[in-house]
Amino acid sequence: MMATRPDPAGLYHPAMPATWWLRKRSYFLFMLRELSSVFIAGFLVVLLLQIAQISSGEDARAAFSAMLRSPGWILFHGVALAFAVYHSVTWFYTTSIVMPLRVRGRELPRWLFTALNIGAWAGVSLVILILYLALPASA
Repeated sequence: MMATRPDPAGLYHPAMPATWWLRKRSYFLFMLRELSSVFIAGFLVVLLLQIAQISSGEDARAAFSAMLRSPGWILFHGVALAFAVYHSVTWFYTTSIVMPLRVRGRELPRWLFTALNIGAWAGVSLVILILYLALPASA
């Protein structure tokens, strides 16, 4: 027989419903951000498997690439991309709160700091896209 032990500190632990995060928009967005990590982790697992297929030979790589062209995998990558963008934007916003930028003793507005981070991210992404399009594709 197991008897329940009383809480030695006498703390109050209110019952929390499983849908607590649906009550407020901010809670829902927080949980959505947490869910985004699962899709990003899934994408990274697929990427690691793809890298492993490269070392297995051309036939294995071609078969894996053909599998990734199926509609389900394309949908998965689209959802993972959307979650990665959401996760990044919320990270940039959080950075402006946790680590405010000061210029000449004055704190920059949060929206400006966030915009500068997103602008730098877009700039680096554009450079990568230009390099990708400019370099010749290997056969």
